[in-house]
Amino acid sequence: MDRSQKQDMVKILQGIFDDAGSVVVAGYSGMTVAQMTDLRARLREKGATIRVVKNRLARIALKGKPFKDAGSMFTGPVAIAWAGDMVSAPKVTVEFAKDSDTFNIIGGFMGEEIFDTAGIEDLSRLPGREELISMAAQRLLGQAANLASALMAPSRNLSGAIATIEEKAAA
Repeated sequence: MDRSQKQDMVKILQGIFDDAGSVVVAGYSGMTVAQMTDLRARLREKGATIRVVKNRLARIALKGKPFKDAGSMFTGPVAIAWAGDMVSAPKVTVEFAKDSDTFNIIGGFMGEEIFDTAGIEDLSRLPGREELISMAAQRLLGQAANLASALMAPSRNLSGAIATIEEKAAA
């Protein structure tokens, strides 16, 4: 890799670090190509990506960022997983790491926060984008039903009163 390619890679990494909802840093030493392909496919399903990075270039890309102290995570064979939202990459990587003895989560960062392994596991337990949309839709539908019921109540009361008057008049 020549100097210009390294500069390009640093710019790419800076873009990833700036745009990602969260970044998971993981060691992948000993993983087979089939295992890495499986992990890539799982991440792709959730809109996330994984990339093997050169540690030195990643540390350079972190300079001047609020999470620059995450540079200490970049030792040994390291890959980063990221997505536009903050929980997709942690969810998939944590799940994959449970079943793998060769893929180990080192930590990660999001915004100005730096997480250790436990922090990434906690982040993976948060509801995903689809779950949050579903929860919001359920609440909105519940509120709409309550509003409709409240708006219909006076007319029901009026029709009940008219029915009572008609019964009394007929008797």
